[in-house]
Amino acid sequence: MHSFRPARSSDLADIIDLLADDALGAVREVVTNPPDARYIDAFAAIAADANQLLAVAVDQGDRVVGCLQLTFIPGLSRTGMWRGQIESVRIAKDERGSGLGSDFIEWAVARCIERGCGLVQLTSDKSRADSIRFYERLGFVASHEGLKRSL
Repeated sequence: MHSFRPARSSDLADIIDLLADDALGAVREVVTNPPDARYIDAFAAIAADANQLLAVAVDQGDRVVGCLQLTFIPGLSRTGMWRGQIESVRIAKDERGSGLGSDFIEWAVARCIERGCGLVQLTSDKSRADSIRFYERLGFVASHEGLKRSL
C-alpha cells in the first residue's frame, strides 16, 4: 500500500536519487550528500509557491518510492482556464509495474480537478518510449508538438 503527500525537505535526497536513476537523469543530476545547494534553493522556491506541488509516493515504511511536480497554470486562453502541468515523474525501479505510477498520476489529476483545472498536461522525453506508452494508457494524447530551448 502506498500513500501520496507533499514532499518535505527531509525527502530531498531521496527525490534527487529518483531523478538520477535513469539514463537521462544520470547525466544531468548531481547526487551528493548533503544535496547540492541548487536543489535546496529550488525546493524552497517550490515550497513557497502556492501554484507548485512537489509530491512523493511513500510505501508503508515511509520510504520515498516516487515523485512528481505539479504546477497549476492560470491562462487567458480557453476563457481563462487553469491547467495542471505534471513533470519530473519518477517511480523507484522496484515499484514499476505495481500500479503505483498509475495511482500516483490519478492522484495528481485529482489535485488538478480540486484546483479547478480544465485540463492536465505533461511532457516526456522522446527517448522514453515506455513512459510515453504509459501516459497514453492513462488517456493522455500527443496532441501538440513540444519544443524546448536551452539557456
